[in-house]
Amino acid sequence: MPVSRAFQPRSAFAQMGPDFADPVEAADFPQTILRFRHQRVATRLGLDSLTDEEWLSHFGRFQTLPGAQPRALALRYHGHQFRSYNPDLGDGRGFLFAQMEEHSGRGARLADLSTKGSGRTPYSRSGDGRLTLKGGVREVLATAMLEALGVPTSDSLSLIETGEPLHRNDEPSPTRGAVLVRRTHASIRFGTFQRHAFHDRPDLVARLVDHVVATYHPHLESSPVPAAALLREVVRRTADLAAAWMAAGFVHGVLNTDNMNINGESFDYGPYRFLPRNDPNFTAAYFDQNGLYAFGRQPEAVYWNLRQLAGCLLLVADEAALGDALGHFATDYREALSRRMLARLGVRSVGPAEDVELVNAAFKALAAGGVDLRWEPFFFDWFGGAASVQRALSGPRAALYQTEPFTAFRALLESRRTDRPERLSHPLFQRVEPVELLYDQIEALWARIAVDDDWRGMDAKLAEIEQARLGYGLS
Repeated sequence: MPVSRAFQPRSAFAQMGPDFADPVEAADFPQTILRFRHQRVATRLGLDSLTDEEWLSHFGRFQTLPGAQPRALALRYHGHQFRSYNPDLGDGRGFLFAQMEEHSGRGARLADLSTKGSGRTPYSRSGDGRLTLKGGVREVLATAMLEALGVPTSDSLSLIETGEPLHRNDEPSPTRGAVLVRRTHASIRFGTFQRHAFHDRPDLVARLVDHVVATYHPHLESSPVPAAALLREVVRRTADLAAAWMAAGFVHGVLNTDNMNINGESFDYGPYRFLPRNDPNFTAAYFDQNGLYAFGRQPEAVYWNLRQLAGCLLLVADEAALGDALGHFATDYREALSRRMLARLGVRSVGPAEDVELVNAAFKALAAGGVDLRWEPFFFDWFGGAASVQRALSGPRAALYQTEPFTAFRALLESRRTDRPERLSHPLFQRVEPVELLYDQIEALWARIAVDDDWRGMDAKLAEIEQARLGYGLS
């Protein structure tokens, strides 16, 4: 099958051997109906020349991509789930299908194509290894919106309906089945290390460290303590990820150690939510009854997970070196939050202390807005610093912004220059209201699909999100 010349397969993880993954076969689906194809990502991967028929054969029937690893691999890992250790995890409804080079303006990078809903594996336990079409739709929307808001995220490359009726306890059944292919920049999770530490295999932990450093962070190869240097890199990236979630008003919902990877990239979206309004106690998952992963507790949850990773690395590195790496989290997070919040406000930095003052004022303003101020409209109204004032004070929330609680924030923002002012001429800022992705909007889009098989709302929402991506210019 013809594939773009840019297509360059890699088999980095396949070379790790049976201690790390199990060869598996995809399910044989009754149908393969293409519902979403991310052509921009496909172009970066060199897959843009595939016809729809070829696309379905690779990402619905999972015929091997030319030159790629010959077998799909279900990866082995453990994890803490709501802080209870579970040694019975692993890829239970997905696998690593292929690895290849991704080319973008930032250069070449290793990309993993991983599935969700592709069938049973040795780690499926009592599950059927399938994905509901609604779950696939939700992930496509999540990854698009997070990218638009500048959050490091996997991309949804493909969504294919499979023609299978599925039964679930948490949605009307039978419901439609699907298989998703996501592009991530690393399939190695914190839980990958935890599995080998649990089995007291320092040799396998060391091998995994060497693989991650050589494959993803070769600049660390000369470090005197590679495991500690790797942890330092993971701390920095993960702190930035947590800050990006907070600036985006995103609630992941299930911040278990098996849902965090070593490149600081969010992936595998289940009961996520975007904040309707500022609320530190807002939870995304109905089963998170104690609010462990509430919006305001996400940085704490991320740090706890990093500590578990550090504990695994004690098998191969000195405690003091690992402790030093872990100790940078608070500073990394504070600096990343300032940077991410300034990006969301579209303004330039003028110094660490002044930036923190503005960020604190923004959070206070969001809190002061209460039920009258939604999260995303606040950043939309004030994007651009001094250049945003006229727009904000003549828009739907003008009266609120002129009240006393917003005085300090307005004064600070009005003194800031716009970063990349050309963005303000984008059609996005001709809108009265921003692009949002709230729970009721997702449910309305799904209802049209479920009842009438009407995908026009979904397509329109993705087009809106793409407009936001280009207008904000954060990704």
